[in-house]
Amino acid sequence: MPNTNLVSSIVSCNWLYENEHLEHLIILDASVKSNHSTTDDQIPNSRHIDIKRKFSDVNANFPNAFPSKKQFESEARNLGINKDSIVIVYDDKGIYWSPRVWWLFKTFGFKNIAVLDGGLPEWKKQGYLTSLSSNVKNWKLGNVIATYNTSKMCFFDGILKATNDETTTIIDARSSDRFNCEIPEPRAGLRSGTIPNSVNLPYTNLLSGNCLKPKQELQTIFNTFTIGENSVTFSCGSGITACILALAAKISDYKQITVYDGSWTEYGTLTT
Repeated sequence: MPNTNLVSSIVSCNWLYENEHLEHLIILDASVKSNHSTTDDQIPNSRHIDIKRKFSDVNANFPNAFPSKKQFESEARNLGINKDSIVIVYDDKGIYWSPRVWWLFKTFGFKNIAVLDGGLPEWKKQGYLTSLSSNVKNWKLGNVIATYNTSKMCFFDGILKATNDETTTIIDARSSDRFNCEIPEPRAGLRSGTIPNSVNLPYTNLLSGNCLKPKQELQTIFNTFTIGENSVTFSCGSGITACILALAAKISDYKQITVYDGSWTEYGTLTT
């Protein structure tokens, strides 16, 4: 069967069920667990993608740090990702970790990837079968080539400029309690606070149950902010849930989207 170009950044469980035998399809399980073992349920034929260790710079000062082009390409190839692969990524929380994987792949030039709407909980809810996860690799080394798109990731120097740039809207995905400094940050020792000139859109506001809200509802939510022709930079606690906002913005037809990699963990540590 010929390759399929995905037309959306998100697919339904029904789409995956009906297309799970596509020749070039690769299903990635982005769930993060303390011990990813053979007792974990997963969608059949999934390959576990280790965001925390394999697809992050573990030597960086902050968690979930952006990997190098070399690291990304090597680890993606280890997962059997080819230039012509169709990649669907999901996680066991619904939509939480998977958008980070989607955004990393997009940032490194891989376009044929989508998030499974609702993830594993929705897959189970709709009655589709699961299997026990396995550490056995039954695939060949991939041949994907990474091409870094610098416009998709923002780092500390970039966020400092963005706070004084009227053509950039900074949107924080943390809960309103955290954004408004009404509760402590969950990370020990990290001060409360907000990035100057940022606004708040808790990522949970974009969800309906396990799934993203429909496109029209997402657009209505984003329209409550004065974005206009501005570029949009998304932040959160440590660069994970900001990618949920990036996914929703992409679905809502925004073009100039950036994720602040270090997010509040970095900003709150390096500033006073």
